[in-house]
Amino acid sequence: MTHQPPIPTRLGLGAAALLLALAGPALPTAAASPADTGRGAAQPTAEEQRLDRAAPQEILRRSGFDALAPRFARALEKARTYAEAERAVTRHASALWQRAVDRAQGRGPAGGDLSRGDDRPLYWARLALSRELRAWTPEFTLDDGRRALRAALETSSRGQDDIRHPGGHRVKRVLVTGFDPFTLDRDTRIGNPSGAGALALDGTLVRTAEGPARIETAVFPVRWTDFAEGTVERVLARHLPQLDLFTTVSQGRAGRFDVERTNGAWRGGFPDNENLSRTETVPVADPASQPQWTSTTLPYRQLTEADTGRFPVYDHTEVTEIPAGGTEPVVRPEGPTPGSTARAGGGGDYLSNEIAYRATLLRDRLGLPKLPGGHLHTPVLEFGAGNTDPATGAVTDPGFEKNRSDIVDQVRALVKTAVGTAR
Repeated sequence: MTHQPPIPTRLGLGAAALLLALAGPALPTAAASPADTGRGAAQPTAEEQRLDRAAPQEILRRSGFDALAPRFARALEKARTYAEAERAVTRHASALWQRAVDRAQGRGPAGGDLSRGDDRPLYWARLALSRELRAWTPEFTLDDGRRALRAALETSSRGQDDIRHPGGHRVKRVLVTGFDPFTLDRDTRIGNPSGAGALALDGTLVRTAEGPARIETAVFPVRWTDFAEGTVERVLARHLPQLDLFTTVSQGRAGRFDVERTNGAWRGGFPDNENLSRTETVPVADPASQPQWTSTTLPYRQLTEADTGRFPVYDHTEVTEIPAGGTEPVVRPEGPTPGSTARAGGGGDYLSNEIAYRATLLRDRLGLPKLPGGHLHTPVLEFGAGNTDPATGAVTDPGFEKNRSDIVDQVRALVKTAVGTAR
């Protein structure tokens, strides 16, 4: 877990050096709290504190994922060295991801009556493991090791180090990313269809007019700090040169899909899952060469014209900018004007826009201008009529299940269309 990933052989020496620079430090990082190091038990994070609410506990219980944290805690207690602890963390975190994928794809026991396609057990179980790791007091001194273990837990339980495409050119290689649920202080029952889509699509094969395509997926946190520390670049840098198509996916507006045409270099400050806010230019490596805007290379016309499912699909071109020489933000329905400063991309000014900006900037910096890639916004995953009150509502209902299923099915159809029509 601590070695630098190999450089793809298709890159020249200059591009390979750039990849190393963009990928960040060799050791993956995870957002740290002041008590991430040392021997003492640390206080749970804002995300972990939500675990004790009724909805997360019910979601874990009704999926069978409530048993995973106690098993993990017992494994940690048996560790007598850092190496043993690292193996325990990686094993249990990887098993969590695989169990969530298997459950979503109909393999193995359901573990309870919660529907198999639900992304929420993975999110809450990961936090339960994270809280156990944070509270654990080993018999040996960890020093900075606790943060490294947290990073291993994050990457392994998100599928980020489980991306394995076939070699050769007979099968096209596709990468799709999703997100955790968010705005959980408003409603802890919330799920994220992009995360559900990642679980449903991981490791699957789709057949297109251009031949078969293998889809690999990963899920990212809704945390400003992780993005500033380069989590997106570390995961994507080693894979982009080998891909035939990629798309980042997140939850957008009600009742529609959007193919986001333009991404902006601006963070608008909306609080993340740790209740942190950031308003600034998106922090990236080599800011001196950082553009204000990046663009999709997804086949947006084909995606908007194809019959892919229940929801309409839009080519979304609107951005918000400060025009060259101006001082106030202006909405531009047709996209940015020359020399303008970004204030919102097509996907807004939150982490949906930022993951698209980072991924497409990385594509461009690696010299892959023809690689199809960009961002897809799904409809909002809504609860059914009569179940909208977060204080009294059920954690699921038939409308909620149908909405998620329809969105995930359409994500699959859109990815299939994209890989089958992209050039």
